[in-house]
Amino acid sequence: MFKRISIISLLALLLAGPSWAEIKPGAFTLSPMFGGHVFDNEQDLNDSHLFSIGLGYNLTKKAALEAVYTQANADGDTPADIDAKVRTFKLDALYHFMADNDLVPYLAIGFGEINLNPEVGGNKRHLLGNIGGGIKYFLNEAIALRADARYLLDFPEPEENIIYSAGLLFQFGGATPAPAPVAIEPAPTPVMPKDSDGDGVTDDLDQCPNTPKGAPVDSVGCPLDSDGDGVYDYLDKCPGTPKGVSVDSVGCPTKLTLQINFGHDSDKIGPAYDGEIAKAAQCINEFPGNLVFIDGHTDSQGPAEYNQQLSERRATAVKNRLVEKFDIPARRLTARGFGESKPVADNKTKEGRSQNRRVEVACGATE
Repeated sequence: MFKRISIISLLALLLAGPSWAEIKPGAFTLSPMFGGHVFDNEQDLNDSHLFSIGLGYNLTKKAALEAVYTQANADGDTPADIDAKVRTFKLDALYHFMADNDLVPYLAIGFGEINLNPEVGGNKRHLLGNIGGGIKYFLNEAIALRADARYLLDFPEPEENIIYSAGLLFQFGGATPAPAPVAIEPAPTPVMPKDSDGDGVTDDLDQCPNTPKGAPVDSVGCPLDSDGDGVYDYLDKCPGTPKGVSVDSVGCPTKLTLQINFGHDSDKIGPAYDGEIAKAAQCINEFPGNLVFIDGHTDSQGPAEYNQQLSERRATAVKNRLVEKFDIPARRLTARGFGESKPVADNKTKEGRSQNRRVEVACGATE
């Protein structure tokens, strides 16, 4: 039925070269192409070159509409036949395969009109249906190579034609493809530094490991010694000891209790007790850098206010004897009175009251 069946080989050249794009939904396309028009024997026309231009719109990645105009200037089969200008107007629907790839095959179907305009005689306008397919190969997101082939059937004769073409496709606008998701590695679970002794300072910073639980520590994990007496706070039973005072193992001032038997209501020190005072002087001289507290105490007989004053006089009496007879510098000595507030024995007995009437010298020695 056909004068000549043309073999469409132009599709093969679309397989070369790298690209970086794909069909974009919402984009417009413009396709200028060149090719050939193969006519039905009944049309008495030679096959001829063809120019086409298509304007399309991508409804989705897979579906598109395209209006296409083609024109061919065909010679008659014989000198007796009449030459004609052949034009087609088509509205096609396209379905894309592998729309996310650079190489996109498609099928097409549509309808329109074929117009034969001979050099002599009137125009012939027939209804036209077409079916076919092609390939789009994207060089970048805006430009692609394109090849297309269609089978045409016009009515009411009917007459069968084939057109084939190759050219360029320009893509404008449309949605930009979302970038491929980037796999994000989960952040490693942080390894918390160990705090083996539970003092709130991690092992890598702790300069005093194995601190007893609950002991207050400084920024490097060492126990606090708030009063600077050399005994950690968690062991110190006498916090707030003045600086320079010698203390025992539990942080309390070391003291020497003088065996001076003060009479009732008396702060007098008889010569018989110079030996006791001498013990205090020797103790003080063994610790020349220490400040010394001299603490006076009474029993509970008499008013508490009076006993407070009496204890202060007794402490002062010992201080004066140390300064006057034993040449201890007064600046090292501090006399204090505690009245009846710190008994060491039972005030209900004579012996207990005698023990409570005492003077203690915190000189740096232990008893």
